[in-house]
Amino acid sequence: MEDPGKGDHETRVRNAFDSLHRNIGDRLDDSARTSFDGLREAAERRDRDTLRRELSTVQEKHGWLYRELAEHPELSNILNELALWGF
Repeated sequence: MEDPGKGDHETRVRNAFDSLHRNIGDRLDDSARTSFDGLREAAERRDRDTLRRELSTVQEKHGWLYRELAEHPELSNILNELALWGF
């Protein structure tokens, strides 16, 4: 059975990442863009293992991007929700 909130969640994640991308897209090099896209996909799928791995990579390699993610209101809320779901 399909999760009834799945579409809403994916839309919220996509919109939040799009919003952040508008602010920082010009600062993303290839490596940071790959991590950013990986985070987006993992968050959309609620894939906690991949999301955890991508967040660790971002924190280690792209500290500025990690700070931007944490400071973005919608993304911060989504990451907190995922944490409550067992992330």
